[in-house]
Amino acid sequence: MENFEAMSEVLVKVPQLSESVSEASVLEWRVAEGDLVAVDDVLVEIETDKVIMEVPAPASGRVGGIAHRAGDKVKSEEVLCAIEEQKAQAEDKAADAQSDSKASRIMPSAAMAAQSAGIDPAEISGTGPGARVTKADVESALGRRQENFEQSAFNNELSSLASPPQVPSRGPAQAQSARVPADPFGRPEQRVPMTSLRARIAERLLQSQAQAAQLTTFNEVDMSAVMALRARYKEKFEKKYGVKLGFMSFFVKAAVHALRKFPVLNASIDGSDIIYHGYVDVGVAVGTERGLVVPVVRNADQKSFADIELEIADFAKRAAAGKLKLEEITGGTFTVSNGGVFGSMMSTPIINPPQSAILGIHATKDRAVVVDGEIVVRPMNYLALSYDHRLIDGREAVLGLMAVKEALEDPARMMLEV
Repeated sequence: MENFEAMSEVLVKVPQLSESVSEASVLEWRVAEGDLVAVDDVLVEIETDKVIMEVPAPASGRVGGIAHRAGDKVKSEEVLCAIEEQKAQAEDKAADAQSDSKASRIMPSAAMAAQSAGIDPAEISGTGPGARVTKADVESALGRRQENFEQSAFNNELSSLASPPQVPSRGPAQAQSARVPADPFGRPEQRVPMTSLRARIAERLLQSQAQAAQLTTFNEVDMSAVMALRARYKEKFEKKYGVKLGFMSFFVKAAVHALRKFPVLNASIDGSDIIYHGYVDVGVAVGTERGLVVPVVRNADQKSFADIELEIADFAKRAAAGKLKLEEITGGTFTVSNGGVFGSMMSTPIINPPQSAILGIHATKDRAVVVDGEIVVRPMNYLALSYDHRLIDGREAVLGLMAVKEALEDPARMMLEV
């Protein structure tokens, strides 16, 4: 263990939020008042309508004066807690070794959760900094255990769970929803508040449907050429660039090809004005356990297949961990959504305002098609382009989707820009 000598108090504040984000919600405290923390230990997670951010300790010391609890709304630079900054005095090596033990790597909130759930935290693998066991790790372990319970055991366990924290309504989508009555037969249910991210998704989808004249046009594309090109070069590509050659780079490049031919698909409406963007920022929809996020590939029209694949792979990894930055999911002039990774065969994607169009990709399946008067089997994919009919006429939408189809069926078009 270490002895500490009090020095001064350091205030921990909400990080500076972007201009488009007015507030955030306190999601989960990783520490409790009185806990000793080291520099860069994660103190609390806060959630905006776009990302989840971890707030690290700016100094070593003892946590005190927690000003906001889980569910509270906070703004930029608002004080979250204070740290009584302290000067560490090293002791003998045996004590240092003891401080590195499994017990010391259990976060206080995790220890309390484990005790409440009757789980031995020493048996849980930690995913926090320094392999520390977090409250989320305990909850995951509890979830796995519950999946194996018989229904009667599950009912008993459910009755002992603490009620979720009550937080204010986060948006009109919730206010407009009808109240759902409790099950009249007394069967188990759990009511939890929407996260800020989920509430924001609901709000924006309703906004998109209400404020745009949305229409969707469909086409199908033969993926044979893309699949052959990918099979031919995927090993060399991965060896050279350190990332697999997937399909998303082809879809993004095909979208860029279409947007160059039909710039109105890349435009936005601002009041009574039309804004034609002189750049192509393609949002790539990524589904996570917390909800849908759309990180943006900036200047996609200037990037190579390798640049796009590397960026998308990085986005997907950090999106799953909730590590995306605000500026990475802000803006965008066009979106590509690939429901095919989940097996979707056909859907009508919803425009991401203030954008005016979105391209939906679906699962590629072998189907019988007619080519040159003969029935052959080809890997086919349905494409869907949803567009704002206030700005984009059917002609531009249909021809734009045809340009995507042509680029995918003849990938040389994307490279030669013809």
